[in-house]
Amino acid sequence: MALHRVARFADVSENRGLEVQIADTKIVLLRVGDQLRAFQGECPHAGAPLAEGALCDGRLICPWHKAVYRIEDGALCEPPALDSLKRYPLEVRGDEVWVDDQPMSDAHTPPADDARTFVIIGAGAAGTACAAALREKGFGGRVLLIDRETDAGYDRTVLSKFVIAGEMPPEEVPPLRDENFYREQRIERINAEVTSLDAANKTLHLSDGQSLSYDAALLATGGTPNPLTLPGADLPQVFVLRSKDQAQRILGSAKPGQRAVIIGDSFIAMESASSLRQYGLDVTVLARHAIPFAKQFGDAVGKSIRALHEANGVVFHTDGNATRVEGTTKVEAVRLDNGQRLPADLVLVGIGVSPATAFTGLPLEKDQSLKVDGGMRVTDGLWAAGDIATFPLNGQPQRIEHWRLAQQQARIAAMNMLGGDEHYLDVPYFWTWHFGKNYDYLGHAATWDEVEFKGDPDHPPFIGLFGKDGLVVAAVACDEERAIALLAERMKQPLSVDEAWRLIRDLN
Repeated sequence: MALHRVARFADVSENRGLEVQIADTKIVLLRVGDQLRAFQGECPHAGAPLAEGALCDGRLICPWHKAVYRIEDGALCEPPALDSLKRYPLEVRGDEVWVDDQPMSDAHTPPADDARTFVIIGAGAAGTACAAALREKGFGGRVLLIDRETDAGYDRTVLSKFVIAGEMPPEEVPPLRDENFYREQRIERINAEVTSLDAANKTLHLSDGQSLSYDAALLATGGTPNPLTLPGADLPQVFVLRSKDQAQRILGSAKPGQRAVIIGDSFIAMESASSLRQYGLDVTVLARHAIPFAKQFGDAVGKSIRALHEANGVVFHTDGNATRVEGTTKVEAVRLDNGQRLPADLVLVGIGVSPATAFTGLPLEKDQSLKVDGGMRVTDGLWAAGDIATFPLNGQPQRIEHWRLAQQQARIAAMNMLGGDEHYLDVPYFWTWHFGKNYDYLGHAATWDEVEFKGDPDHPPFIGLFGKDGLVVAAVACDEERAIALLAERMKQPLSVDEAWRLIRDLN
């Protein structure tokens, strides 16, 4: 045990972590009453500095993507992280804080002492989170992880934000778990497609001819990008973006100076517009709405994001619909129903996704999703999470396509597969990236009767609160990570707009 003096006790605030360093190791000190704790200083998800996170109700909330950890022991409470924090031995000698340079030993793989087989269909955000949670919670049985893609689950959120901008090579897209994890945790990966599911008999059939029986299963197959169904949509330079392979094909086709037409103004479409413009293409967005994201962010923020795109050279068209893609062997233009012709070398389609549920044989909602109860259960022995799940949120059925939410739902499903009775009681959160600016959104508000800003959406930093009947129903912000991290925890309970502003003021 090699202890190092790193701080004075009085240096550690009760409402904020303190980052210290031993050689190259960053450590965050947290105060728990009259005691201190020492944990790894960077979030295991994406390396955010945890000292810049928020402390609330005994929890530490990551400033970047809002992973949540228990202050007492560093245990993971909420994704997108999939690991608890490493904890370091600590001693207080008088007023001096001494920390060991080696973390305490991690928990080991549960023993193979359970005869049950759990199957997870889909190895994306939800599927990988479920597999990790099953082992974290002590399940020692067989875990089968089935996925269409060859690679292990990876971070899809970077594809539209960084990969097609040329800032991150496709081969460097971070895996959600490395190969050692699957091997050490005895998680069996199967590269195949599930062709049919017999939920009544707890059996599924794979494209390679295998049949598998299970004791419990999670459906986490995600969404399939809606294709363009127009003449010319089969030309080789017409793309959708959901996978690393698709990102690689876009990069293989895109050249600086070319003309790209983005069809749609979804989050994927707009992030792709930003990325392709940064990659050097001339970008035109054929948008359905004059103000992007107004439904989620309100007019003020939506206008500011459009203005940011336009200031960087993106051109918007909102007065026509595509009728065909012109070209013989390659894309030449997109023709609109108003007679306009938009020259193009590349077309990227971002018009939403449809739940990948056709194989299930189960009753589906109108949007092809699966209805689940508050514990993510579809039927006996079967759960669903992520883009395919319509679940109860504040008493209303909702389907929300958020990365972090998919992981939260999968962790709930994992605990309930093990006999628990967990329900979603959190606040939906997502982030979107445009020309170097990250916008955080917290909540899920269909309507609001007041909106108030601190700062100017046109000139970040800013934070906006959306209120209904005096309570906060959503928040949007740019460069206010700590405030959003705090609200992510506090909005789990009813929070008045006035109290929210007080909390935000007290952070500064």
